[in-house]
Amino acid sequence: MFGNLGAGEIILIVLVILILFGAKKIPDLAKGLGKGLKEFKKAVKDVEEDITSDLKDDNKKDKS
Repeated sequence: MFGNLGAGEIILIVLVILILFGAKKIPDLAKGLGKGLKEFKKAVKDVEEDITSDLKDDNKKDKS
């Protein structure tokens, strides 16, 4: 998931985030990030379903 990042680099990134945003705002940031990812995944799923249904409709028209 983190590629070639070692433990030291991850700790440094976490410390920088703590310094920039403060400990009190991190849960809110994580919640917002989670909601954003959920919406993004839902949108991707909806687009995939639309494309799949359009392809199925096109195949039905071609066979007729």
